[in-house]
Amino acid sequence: MDVRPDHAARRHQSRPGRLALVAADLDDLRGPTGGIVELPHRLIWQAPPLRRFDLDDPYQLCRMYEIVLREAVRADELRAWLEGPTLHRLWLDLYLPRGVRQAWEERHPELARLRSAA
Repeated sequence: MDVRPDHAARRHQSRPGRLALVAADLDDLRGPTGGIVELPHRLIWQAPPLRRFDLDDPYQLCRMYEIVLREAVRADELRAWLEGPTLHRLWLDLYLPRGVRQAWEERHPELARLRSAA
């Protein structure tokens, strides 16, 4: 999986001091799409019960995607937790820092087109 720290990520931050990480190809994202998952402590600094997400619940699914998109610093984290078609489907419902949204939309114009079509 190619990740572009030299492209959009260099110009966009997920928060101060953290560059946005962007997958080069949405097809490389093959994470879970249902059931209960528990994110690692590195992604969400909460006690284990608060790191668990029921991906069959639309709210919890969006919340988990928001956390991964904001906190991931390695390509394997994107691959492990995100799924391309699900990201595409959820894109307009995700509450993301401006830098994360801009970085992903620059690399994946199809995501930007979703916003312009809405």
